[in-house]
Amino acid sequence: DGVVGMKTALAKTYPQAHFQRCLVHVMRNICAKVRVEDREAIMNEFKQIHQQANKAAAVDVLHAFYAKWDKSYNHVIRNLKDIEPDLLVFYNYPKQFRASIYSTNMIESFNNVIKRKAKPKAEFPTEQSLDTFIGIQAMSYNDRYFNRIHKGFGQVQDTLESYFD
Repeated sequence: DGVVGMKTALAKTYPQAHFQRCLVHVMRNICAKVRVEDREAIMNEFKQIHQQANKAAAVDVLHAFYAKWDKSYNHVIRNLKDIEPDLLVFYNYPKQFRASIYSTNMIESFNNVIKRKAKPKAEFPTEQSLDTFIGIQAMSYNDRYFNRIHKGFGQVQDTLESYFD
């Protein structure tokens, strides 16, 4: 989502993790900064980026997007160029589950569970009680979905396991 400090905090906490910008949020951000009459064309072209067969093709599509829209929306293109290293990281992973990792939908789903469960509580008396609450919610969520294999992940389980050797 472009939260300031998120990438730095993740790199510090999980130094081997790869950082992927949510393309859905990037698209929403672009939509908010372009004229209404251009939105459909821009979004249709931008969506082509995550539909390519490989990273090289996606880079070509992205750079063609820059070239086409730079004159009309220099500020948008400049922002995209700044975050480009974080836009196509999902191409480093097997094709079977790229659609699951170019957006933050799975994370947002969990965050919504936390929000819904926390809403009835007026406040948490201590930071420890908040940590405990979130930990319990995470364990409950994991128990609920323990046997669920997200789209594409089961097909490449061996490859995924090799990442953690």
